[in-house]
Amino acid sequence: MKAIKTSPYIPTEVEIKEDGKNRAIVQAYPFESGYGITVAHPLRRLILGSSVGYAPVAVKIEGATHEFDTIRGMHEDVAVFILNLKNIRFKIKGDLDTMTLEYSFSGQREVCGNDLENEHVEVVNPEAFLASLNEDAQLNFSVIVSKGMGYVPSEELREETPKDYIPVDAFFTPVKKANYKIENVLVEDNPNYEKVVFEVETDGQIEPSASIANALEVLHKQMSVFGNVLDIDISKAKSEAEVDEKVLEFLTKSLDELDLTVRSFNCLDKADIKYIGQLVMMNEAELKDVKNLGKKSLDEIKSRLEEVGYPVEERLDENVRKSLVKKLEQLNA
Repeated sequence: MKAIKTSPYIPTEVEIKEDGKNRAIVQAYPFESGYGITVAHPLRRLILGSSVGYAPVAVKIEGATHEFDTIRGMHEDVAVFILNLKNIRFKIKGDLDTMTLEYSFSGQREVCGNDLENEHVEVVNPEAFLASLNEDAQLNFSVIVSKGMGYVPSEELREETPKDYIPVDAFFTPVKKANYKIENVLVEDNPNYEKVVFEVETDGQIEPSASIANALEVLHKQMSVFGNVLDIDISKAKSEAEVDEKVLEFLTKSLDELDLTVRSFNCLDKADIKYIGQLVMMNEAELKDVKNLGKKSLDEIKSRLEEVGYPVEERLDENVRKSLVKKLEQLNA
């Protein structure tokens, strides 16, 4: 491995070790030493803080005027009822951001999450307990469920809460756990490269892979503000990671693939030109400087490059060139 570098190593491998409805394990590598935590820490913060979910934001209970009230026939007082309600994870069906749900229960029974499902909402933890009623109970209540992210205390929701409704602390975050660990990984003879292993668990409102994808999108949009200062359109600029892998795969193939004559191949080989990409990055003047490369061989090379779509006169895309240079450095290391 070369000791002197002009740019950091670009990770090439990403693997999904587990991909379930509620839990996923994703790993990416190899990162330069120290780059693993640089990437993983902000991504973890965004997975936890920017994932969108649903939560009850207000409740109206017939016969209750405040959260310290009681309801006849219900074992729990209103404060405990609201606490239990906050633990029920709703998911609005369709594209609406807010939904008002109305429920009515009577007689001796236990009310759980599955009793609150209807054509408008799904409850992703149907076994969650809400209330216990006796034989003479009549429980009528309405719940406003909204879409959001993070945590919003009831005090901040009070002004927006309709009359007769009690505001509820809103726990929107659907991510229950987002952990990462950094492991060392060997790249050729260097054991100091890093592997980032992410473990993400959600409550079922969204899939873990969706929370990771959302965090990456948010990170990109947040970082794009610097493009305004640097006069760079980050949203439109191709990153080196976005360069077509098929293009790089072709350009890093051996010169044998061009099926050149022995004389032309030997001249290039002696000049330490071993890959198609090295040839593509050369202009005509540079080709003419190759020792013992005559006009006939030059014409042959130009003809073959044109046949494969890389005429000598045409400049290689700058993003492709950068990625190609890094790829060739890795091959020659």
